[in-house]
Amino acid sequence: MIKTVLFDLGNVIVPFDVQLAYARMAELCACRSEEVAARIRATGLVRPFEKGEIAAEPFFRELSAALRLNISYQEFCDWWSCVFLPNTLVREALLEGLRNRYRLLALSNTNPIHFATLRDGYPLLRHFHDYVLSYEVGAAKPEPKIYREAIARAQCSPEECFFTDDLAVNIEAAREHGMDAVQFLSAEQLERELRARGLCQA
Repeated sequence: MIKTVLFDLGNVIVPFDVQLAYARMAELCACRSEEVAARIRATGLVRPFEKGEIAAEPFFRELSAALRLNISYQEFCDWWSCVFLPNTLVREALLEGLRNRYRLLALSNTNPIHFATLRDGYPLLRHFHDYVLSYEVGAAKPEPKIYREAIARAQCSPEECFFTDDLAVNIEAAREHGMDAVQFLSAEQLERELRARGLCQA
């Protein structure tokens, strides 16, 4: 019997498109968006930032230097978070209904700048009982540590957890930890999976 339902955030609850940030920054850098992406990748900073190994302001300073930008921290945060699209992928009523019957957790690879934007900009996230965030845990999916933390926060056994994520590698890791997990393809597909398990009503 499922007792806890876990959702990834990006491209499961909230859609995002990193190309939006690259295009916006390309205007400031006077270069192509492909070059912006390449410069960011070359820094090797994004994964450590998501794992909490570098704080937000040092990340801002180092990335700004790599891109040769002279912008304020707030301008940087606005740019870094412009990736998120306004309309959510799942119905708020779905999350509300799940919250009323199960423990509801978010399990996400994210960073403090992005999570602040999500928390403030998407009121439906209030339905989650808790958030298991890579930058707070010090590990990112598909690393074992973040799944162990998620199971501990779920307050039940792995077999009593249902998890959905848009990336197959993260689903496979969840299954290796004993969770019932399915890849998110669409809201309709997810609701079919939930109904098949008796987790939501038709």
